[in-house]
Amino acid sequence: MRRILLAASVAISLAGCAAAQSKEARPAADKPAPDAPMFEPTEIESHGSVTVGGVAIPYRAIAGTLVVHPIGWNDTVPIERKRDKDAVEDVPNSEASMFYTAYFKEGASAETRPITFLFNGGPGSPTLWLHMGAYGPVRVETPDREHGSAPYRTVANDQSLLDVSDLVFVDAPGTGFSRVAGKDKDKAWFGVDQDIHAFTIFVRDFLSKYGRWKSPKYLYGESYGTMRAAGMTLALQNQDIDLNGVILLSDILNWDLLPDDPQINPGVDLPYVVTLPTYAATAWYHKRAGAGRDLSSWLAETEAFATTEYALALMKGNDLPDAERQAIAMRLHSYTGLSVEYLLKTNLRIEYGALQKELLADKGLTTGTLDTRFTGATLDPLSKVASNDPQSSAIAAAYIAGLNDYVRGTLGYGAGRHYEAGLDVYSSWDYRHRPPGADRALIALPNVLPDLAVAMKQNPKMKLLVTGGYYDVSTPYFAGRYELRHLPVPKDLQANIAYKYYAAGHMVYVKPELLAEMRNDAADFIRRTDGID
Repeated sequence: MRRILLAASVAISLAGCAAAQSKEARPAADKPAPDAPMFEPTEIESHGSVTVGGVAIPYRAIAGTLVVHPIGWNDTVPIERKRDKDAVEDVPNSEASMFYTAYFKEGASAETRPITFLFNGGPGSPTLWLHMGAYGPVRVETPDREHGSAPYRTVANDQSLLDVSDLVFVDAPGTGFSRVAGKDKDKAWFGVDQDIHAFTIFVRDFLSKYGRWKSPKYLYGESYGTMRAAGMTLALQNQDIDLNGVILLSDILNWDLLPDDPQINPGVDLPYVVTLPTYAATAWYHKRAGAGRDLSSWLAETEAFATTEYALALMKGNDLPDAERQAIAMRLHSYTGLSVEYLLKTNLRIEYGALQKELLADKGLTTGTLDTRFTGATLDPLSKVASNDPQSSAIAAAYIAGLNDYVRGTLGYGAGRHYEAGLDVYSSWDYRHRPPGADRALIALPNVLPDLAVAMKQNPKMKLLVTGGYYDVSTPYFAGRYELRHLPVPKDLQANIAYKYYAAGHMVYVKPELLAEMRNDAADFIRRTDGID
């Protein structure tokens, strides 16, 4: 699999922004003494204000790190003991220092003020995208669907969620300013269950450090961060922590639904069924299909075809009659804009990178992965699939520049340290997952729907908001809806799930006019579920 699931970077030049802040501390040195813990927590406090809905919100900002230990670690045993030869051998010898930026509304009650933990995914991405693009007190401005260039601009973010919740943006181990150390560091942190564990322990220890155990609690995950969030719902319950709600943006909870490399996984056809509506949306947007149709009815028609005639045709495999194969190819052409000849060569199964490469091939253009509205010059006209993502090329530098400028210049953190905007762990990630009820981690693509289902059954008050964009082929919107339709919970708990989709890509907030709508939906969700009268 070549897929890279979202993460983002962050950029910020705060001149002219309403987030003036004062530095009050410096981080501790990273060099540990011999036989001492590899990391020490750090913390820098500053203060600022952001205006949301015409109301100024003064806040306290904390940029810092918490130290967490791997699965199997006994918190009552000193790290020196863990390094002894008599220590439990299957516990990795490693630590992680997890970087966070927290914003607390000044004067708010810690008991009743909601707190939301936000993270991007990758795996291997820090949380600069949600921080600098969506909900932090400042955000990066990038032109929608166009490649930006320096000087990059950041502005006061009147769409921050600070009006309804305190916010904690967390970087995964090894990303951003987070660090991992120890001879077993890859084994300890770079995997599905290892990652869920790290974030769960981070949340638990954060609640203790800042006295937030009584607060209404939320998770907000984007892309691979949705898999993490769903897994954390149950993992947090095992730490006696219930959540009020979870918001998923561009979700992927069951990796069997990814439309990668059909030729190496024959017999698995569902990914092509649930991805077809996104292909149709892309073709409609670029005027290659659906002329004269509105997007809503166009997608409804495509979803109906995908889950009936198309699904049945794929299930027949080599027994599909030639005439029926030709008819299905013609229908696919009408929805995707790809030629009938090309569709027959693909055996009616369209890999997402192939759609990106072929849709506008006559113009020498490739569409985006995270957002197919974006286009860029095709790097290799002879390639089978797209070899780049024009959306990432267009905005990544602005976000990364903004994050570095903001954190170093305004929050006063990061002197002498590199901010790792994208850690290459995708191909080496440990994808095994041990779902509830299994006696071992499964050798299969991960699926955290069982975790989420058990968590909802044990905490029927927890609500779920599922969001995404129609033009995202990395985590297609219909795949997300499909997987949650198969969440094994009773009918009354299915009512705890709400859905909202937008005419945008993976990072809905990149489209300025939709940022406010997405923010309002998230804020309304928190207000409705925070238990505060």
